[in-house]
Amino acid sequence: DLAMPGARGFSALLHVRGEHPDIPVVVISSNDHPRVIRRAQQFGAAGFIPKSTPAESIGTAVASVLEGGTWFPPMTAERSEADAQLASKLAQLTPQQFRVLLSLADGLLNKQIAHELGLAENTVKVHVTAILKKLDCYSRTQAAVLVKALEPEGEG
Repeated sequence: DLAMPGARGFSALLHVRGEHPDIPVVVISSNDHPRVIRRAQQFGAAGFIPKSTPAESIGTAVASVLEGGTWFPPMTAERSEADAQLASKLAQLTPQQFRVLLSLADGLLNKQIAHELGLAENTVKVHVTAILKKLDCYSRTQAAVLVKALEPEGEG
């Protein structure tokens, strides 16, 4: 439990993993923020069970870990897949297109982006068109929303 008396956050997980690296550890917590779940996974947890998990899923989770597998809430896997897809799309952008995208996400108009980046306005238009195509976006707003997904999640 991340809120266990005498432990601070992930310290108990790190201690147990350090002392007994071959024993799988499952974290149980009322804090089911995706970032907390990912950190538990990064620190070596074999599973993460939110306290809100239905009883039948707890049994499945424990069985999976005892059989040598892992278990994390489905939303974490879906988010990781979405993050991987976004990263793949963003990797297609040139550095200049990425700068244009960041300016676009800040709400700047093509003329403002051109001035800020020292480009011709027509060049910015060409970049925006390429960005929308590479990111499979139908609008500047949709592309800006994707950029917001890059920002760290709030403390929770």
